[in-house]
Amino acid sequence: MSALDAVAAADLSLLRTVQNGVRFPGAVEVATGLSHAGEHAAAWIGIGAAGFALDRRRRREWAVATTAVVAAHGASVVLKRIARRHRPLDHHVQVRVGTPSRWSMPSSHATSTTAAAIAFAPLLPVPTWPLVPAMMASRLVLGVHYPTDVTAGALLGAATTVAVRGMAERWA
Repeated sequence: MSALDAVAAADLSLLRTVQNGVRFPGAVEVATGLSHAGEHAAAWIGIGAAGFALDRRRRREWAVATTAVVAAHGASVVLKRIARRHRPLDHHVQVRVGTPSRWSMPSSHATSTTAAAIAFAPLLPVPTWPLVPAMMASRLVLGVHYPTDVTAGALLGAATTVAVRGMAERWA
């Protein structure tokens, strides 16, 4: 077995374990709600737009933060088409939600959610970090991503946010 085959087997095994371990009432419904909120980064872009419109004193910060979310989501869509990894297809994995494409790497939901959690953290009065593991787990519960997909997405979201902030600082 090659190293890639071993990683793929571990990825599938962990996905099955997560799906088999979901036993608390409402878990699938919560995961589905997160999925809808994160679709095309819509909820995060909406929060950014609301912050931009309502918080005049920090309008520039909201613009930079929302740009990071949009850039991260866009990067994930492009990278999905490059990676061309198919979503989980295994008779032990239950797919519980529809998806806009058949590509899974990186998870766009994990990418945009991580970008939003980092970018909006200094602007919101509540902790944003819990969104990241919740969204990552939801994608596994719903059977539409492997663990490496959501991990790659989270890393991409963080890196994109750092890059956008750096560019904004240089241009300020």
